Amino acid sequence: MRSLSHFACEGASLGATLDDGPASTGLLIVTGGTEIRIGAHGGLARLAAATAAAGYPTLRFDRRGVGDSEGADPGFAASEPDIAAAAAHLRASCPAVTRVIGFGLCDGATALALHHRAARLDGLVLANPWVVEPEDGLPPPAAIRRRYRDRLFSLSAWRRLLTGGIDYRAALRGLRSIARKPDGGLGGSVATALASGPGPLTVVLATGDATAIAFAGAYRGDGFAGVRGHADLIEIASRSHSFASGDDPDRLAAICIAALAAADGRP
Repeated sequence: MRSLSHFACEGASLGATLDDGPASTGLLIVTGGTEIRIGAHGGLARLAAATAAAGYPTLRFDRRGVGDSEGADPGFAASEPDIAAAAAHLRASCPAVTRVIGFGLCDGATALALHHRAARLDGLVLANPWVVEPEDGLPPPAAIRRRYRDRLFSLSAWRRLLTGGIDYRAALRGLRSIARKPDGGLGGSVATALASGPGPLTVVLATGDATAIAFAGAYRGDGFAGVRGHADLIEIASRSHSFASGDDPDRLAAICIAALAAADGRP
């Protein structure tokens, strides 16, 4: 059964949607950007319906200043109170729930990585986490590297190069971006937050998505060495950042259900 509710967060009333279920493990969904809780193309509502149909109560919410929620938007980096209040609301609404797994997309995944301790979460499923801030309007360096690698094997790209169809100044800016050595930044903060482990950790990447490519580049670096040992990395061959193409929604739901079942002690 799906129901609407509100809960308090630092004096503001936040809107939420609960898809109920009988299991003792629940799912807390955190949106990315300023996306409302239905998600892009209704994807998060469908995900919640699928996990609840499998028996797991699932809560979606709008953080302060977004959608049905009051207050000023703090942004994902300062959304710790929102996530903690939402997790507490899920537990209060479903007294049988003893464990909560967090699912987040894009900077919603980043917010969960940074703030899972305050929410007392028992595990995470992070989809296309946002870890690299672009510079000068360019995509993240890892995405640029992938683009140039693909162009090396593209006949049409070589034709454009020889006929002047490529903006050389933009290409040079991209090459300079690749050459830069990234600092710790946001990726370092995420790696540090995840290194001690929030419990079971699953990372889901759409292989053709620039945000996911950027995360994969950071993930292979030394900063994430302490995370790789306890994380399960799953790649989906998709260009859809929100996993909205083809069978992406079903595959994402299956991954979340598997994580919930493992936390719930189900086979």
